[in-house]
Amino acid sequence: MEKKLGLTALTALVLSSMLGAGVFSLPQNMAAVASPAALLLGWAITGVGILFLAFAMLLLTRLRPDLDGGIFTYAKEGFGELVGFCSAWGYWLCAVIANVSYLVIVFAALSIFTDRSGTVILGDGNTWQALIAESVLLWIVHALVLRGVQTAASINLAATLAKLIPLGLFAVLAAMAFRMEVFTLDFQGIALGTPVWQQVKDTMLITLWVFIGVEGAVVVSARARNKKDVGRATLLAVLSALAVYLLVTLLSLGVVPRSELAEMRNPSMAVLMVDLIGPWGNVIIATGLIVSVCGAYLSWTIMAAEVPLLAAQHGAFPKLFRLQNQNHAPSASLWLTNGAVQIALVIIWLTSSNYNSLLTIASEMILVPYFLVGAFLFQVARKRQDKRLIFAATGACLYGIWLLYASGPMHLLMSVLLYAPGLLVFIYARRGHEDIRLLSTLEKGSIFLLLAATVPAGWFMLQ
Repeated sequence: MEKKLGLTALTALVLSSMLGAGVFSLPQNMAAVASPAALLLGWAITGVGILFLAFAMLLLTRLRPDLDGGIFTYAKEGFGELVGFCSAWGYWLCAVIANVSYLVIVFAALSIFTDRSGTVILGDGNTWQALIAESVLLWIVHALVLRGVQTAASINLAATLAKLIPLGLFAVLAAMAFRMEVFTLDFQGIALGTPVWQQVKDTMLITLWVFIGVEGAVVVSARARNKKDVGRATLLAVLSALAVYLLVTLLSLGVVPRSELAEMRNPSMAVLMVDLIGPWGNVIIATGLIVSVCGAYLSWTIMAAEVPLLAAQHGAFPKLFRLQNQNHAPSASLWLTNGAVQIALVIIWLTSSNYNSLLTIASEMILVPYFLVGAFLFQVARKRQDKRLIFAATGACLYGIWLLYASGPMHLLMSVLLYAPGLLVFIYARRGHEDIRLLSTLEKGSIFLLLAATVPAGWFMLQ
């Protein structure tokens, strides 16, 4: 019998997927673009928006508990087979590329300990030594997930608690060193030469990415012991992550002036910790970063493997990916996911390429399903004619639209280059499922438009 995930495991899964490497560079990232006044406004807007999105997920798990898999099934139920597939394909592809980045970041961080006196061993995570180490970690995690999602989730819980220790220590030490006169120095950021509202917008381009992973519990909702725990875990994790981000960014501005913080190398939290407690600060934060990224990688592996399984069960992916092993782990889907990650790691080593643009475009693909969550809740709310539900859905929709706008419409256009290959998978899957109707005229038209959009998208990519 499959062991189910409880509230604690679900909360850890969501929190771990959101708290990755970015939090350790957040002090410098924020100080480079915004004053304390802009940060307070930016976090307030982001906090309200992400809470609307989390609340929308909570409501849908209560209103439609039959829809296991959330992100994919909400899109499919609300907007049809093709939109559902694109949501699943985009989410899976984003997760694969994110997992590649996590593996590279882990060993780039470890280079602090291995690369000395001009000797490059791990470098930026793209040396042959790094490739071997990344591959070993990749298949260790693969083996863990094959032992069952519950086993992997238990290890993730331990990793989540471990990553909170250095973050908590930093918050305590920064609070002790906090000085209000430093925090209020150039409070509105006149030295930046940009108005406060522009600073707010610039901060939100950063806060845009730190909450990706909020959907973690919804993605694995089929494995939840109690469906109500899915929404609770999402809300608890969002509130916890928001508290961590607020403490890290605001307290840092009270330790050193914004202009000085903006010039620090990343991970800037390590530099601050050295100032606070001496050389050991660098080791503590580097260790915390490595544990944090490993935990996030484990969470994203679980989530990435779950999506093709769910999509295959609903006929959007080929039947092969319905397979689960004796531990109820999504074995076929996991082999697909980690095989794709391994190929990407080899390509990065061979080309020494910078894949940041690809990561940004892929991340855009995860924002569309976020908008569709709010849009589907709006459909449900209108049918029920419930004004409170309509209010919650409107807030989630507006936040989803803002995310797409803030991340850049050009990236959304270029994402069609990643959607296009998926259309072959969709058509093949539809042919392989007799219980699914033939392509509708609308779907055929949508496929044509997606393929047509690859022409301008490809042109812009080459510029």
